[in-house]
Amino acid sequence: MVKRPMKRFFKNASVLLGCLFLYTAMAASPSDKVKVIEIDHPFATPTVPGAPTGAVYLSIANRSKSADRLLGASTPRAKRVELHAMSMAGDVMRMREVESIDVNPGQPVAMQPGSANHLMLVGLAAPLKSGERFPLTLRFEKAGNVDIEVPVQTTAPASSESSHHH
Repeated sequence: MVKRPMKRFFKNASVLLGCLFLYTAMAASPSDKVKVIEIDHPFATPTVPGAPTGAVYLSIANRSKSADRLLGASTPRAKRVELHAMSMAGDVMRMREVESIDVNPGQPVAMQPGSANHLMLVGLAAPLKSGERFPLTLRFEKAGNVDIEVPVQTTAPASSESSHHH
């Protein structure tokens, strides 16, 4: 008689421990993971009707210990998104598409008007109007896809209060 209650106790205890383990595993959702890529201050500038292109600016910080690369981006607002780099050749500013942008740990990449890098929206479906927002997916070599929302505005955001994304 003594053996049976002990056997039942251990069976119930193992089921309870299994449930506890499963609950703990489920509680650690993907959103609880450490964010390795941090996107800050995203914005696009308004365009005039009929303009085929637009620009998106943002800052990227790599919080991991290894380098990553921005490989591309996409949005339903344009046929394609190109990674662009600007450089000076004498007194002439040149803009060219690049295959990737390095994002090294501890070295934020600032894509701002007049800076070296930005995202070019090519084949806009409609003009970008001040006050609206649109989704943008950034594709990183190691971090994978990072989805953000981009506000359209005439000036850069003043703070990361409402535009801080992971």
